[in-house]
Amino acid sequence: MSQTAASSLKTLGVDLLQKQNVPLHHTEEYYDNATLIVRRGQVFQLKLTFDRGLKDDDKVVLQLSIGEKPMESNETLVLMNLRAGRDSRCWCANILNTNGKECLVTVTSPADAAVGKYFLSVKTGPHVYNPGNKVVYVLFNPWCEADTVFMRNDAERSEYVLSDTGYIYVGSEQNIFGRPWNFGQFEEDVLDCCMYLLEKSKLKQKVRKDPVIVSRAMSALVNSNDDAGVLFGNWSGSYSGGTSPLAWTGSAPILQKYYKTKRSICFGQCWVFSGVLTTVMRCLGIPARSVTNFASAHDTEENLKVDIYLNEKGEKLDKMTSDSVWNFHVWNDVWMKRPDLPQGFDGWQAVDATPQEISQGIFQCGPCPLKAIKSGEVYLLYDSKFLFAEVNADRVFWLVKNLNDKQKLVKLREETKAIGKSISTKAVGKNTREDITEQYKFPEGSPEERKAVEKACSYLNSSNLSVCESTPPLPPLQAQLQLEVEGEKALWLGNPINLNIIVRNSSVGAWTVNLTASCQLQTYTGKVEANLGFIKQTVQTEGKPVIQLPLNIAADSYVKTTTAVEDELLIKVNIIAEILETSEKLTDVITLMFQYPPIKVEMPETAKINEDFTCSFLFKNTLTVPLEKCKLYVEGLGIFKMETIDQGDIMPGRITKSQIICAPNKTGEKKIVAKLTSNQVKAISVEKMITITA
Repeated sequence: MSQTAASSLKTLGVDLLQKQNVPLHHTEEYYDNATLIVRRGQVFQLKLTFDRGLKDDDKVVLQLSIGEKPMESNETLVLMNLRAGRDSRCWCANILNTNGKECLVTVTSPADAAVGKYFLSVKTGPHVYNPGNKVVYVLFNPWCEADTVFMRNDAERSEYVLSDTGYIYVGSEQNIFGRPWNFGQFEEDVLDCCMYLLEKSKLKQKVRKDPVIVSRAMSALVNSNDDAGVLFGNWSGSYSGGTSPLAWTGSAPILQKYYKTKRSICFGQCWVFSGVLTTVMRCLGIPARSVTNFASAHDTEENLKVDIYLNEKGEKLDKMTSDSVWNFHVWNDVWMKRPDLPQGFDGWQAVDATPQEISQGIFQCGPCPLKAIKSGEVYLLYDSKFLFAEVNADRVFWLVKNLNDKQKLVKLREETKAIGKSISTKAVGKNTREDITEQYKFPEGSPEERKAVEKACSYLNSSNLSVCESTPPLPPLQAQLQLEVEGEKALWLGNPINLNIIVRNSSVGAWTVNLTASCQLQTYTGKVEANLGFIKQTVQTEGKPVIQLPLNIAADSYVKTTTAVEDELLIKVNIIAEILETSEKLTDVITLMFQYPPIKVEMPETAKINEDFTCSFLFKNTLTVPLEKCKLYVEGLGIFKMETIDQGDIMPGRITKSQIICAPNKTGEKKIVAKLTSNQVKAISVEKMITITA
């Protein structure tokens, strides 16, 4: 060995100084303490230990590498000479001070550094210190003003980046409720799963710095359709061989299992896709929220019309169209600047991981600026036409009449204000719902809204432009009739459904009305599972301000279907009124949800870290039907991983009690989420907060 090589500096160790760096980078909650997790555009420190004191002529180069063949030319290899000085545009490292054989180094990444998992090594002359286990994760940085995901408000950063629990809003526009969801972005293996997805995306290193491209890629990878991504979507109502979408309590078990098996997880529906995408985005450092659009249009023909076909009994016909109106649909908003677009489109961008329509050859959707959706600028990237239609399409009802073995279509009604209602997300810093409809659209019927729709129409498929023309306002009805449905406020599963179809007559004239009303069981996507009954009657309004017609459904006629279909079902009532004297037609659609008994959680309000406590779950079946094959799914972030407890069959009146011994490993406000599923009742959720102290 030459004298130069023998006397040259050798690195003996690298201290990542996690305890010092991590709080400054807001990454202390991540599970892995053996590595260093930092945010780009921000300084962090390392301590190097050498075999002797550092001399002025010693050359020390920090190396960060990604992949098997790292190269400077494609930015998979970063070289930082400790004596090269500072440059905010690129990676740089500088000596802060030396103490004997130890050297304290500051490292600064550029605000547009590529996110990823970097392996650290140190080159000193001919020697390379390559420990193999010194890993630096680099994430997006909403705290850094130069980062394109910068978010100024601290409360919003806490909610949209750091909060690991929340709610996803479901139900119907008339009956909105928050389903507790554990995002769990800091849990074991979740960050590594996100890094695996980045590798799987095959995005070049140079574009992994762009949150626009990364969020679009993740919207594709969270579904399994083109790339064996995270979740297999299933709306069939049969979930054998997997987990029902309704059983999941959060994202972490899904991502953990996917990372371990590298196989798509069965099964997901829109709120699961959204919950997982929120987790992936927050884990990577992109502010994100789950967003629910009630009465959400799926416009497959790109004409801003969703056609609903009813037969002469008033029953919805699924087979006549691929268009649909979902009771609700859940997607995501992500926060970022859009330097790829004209000015004015920074801020929230809609992305959607639910595989609905193909975009650029694969199932992906967004990001699309909310400002573009609101103003009708549907030529802007990405998928703005489809997203605009989801919140703005018109709903058109058609009556399908059979005349001499031929079908005749009669247009019943065109609704211009029925789609895109009560767009909801969790409020910042509060366990309440925030209505963000005004971020997506102008008030219905306002001049601004009409202008936005006209602008959108001008960019839509030219062959459909005639259909897209604004509908002239209908003349006032000669027969001033209103349709309503009355019934029990609480619709308990297993009880008969007793409804009254109400016709209110506020006009002077006497009218002959052909009234049809149907009752169907449907899924949240509008898929018809069963026709439960209908009434068809001709009524005279003369001298009758109010007419009531009963529509009664026996429990036996629907309980069988709710048991056979593994989806949560709801009641849809369609009413058609045809006034013979004026040929006027009225329609109305009412959604009714089943009610279920609650789960009660018993546990202390506070507990100490690393000290066991007991959590009990109590459930009484107050329904008139047995609940078969009951399972209780429970999860507590920072307390215990998701567990499944078989409860067997729970007969009417029976009380069950399950207990879990909890061993909290993190301090702070923690939440335990439980969900009960059965053949009859698909999902009863509950949550309970507990404060864990040191």
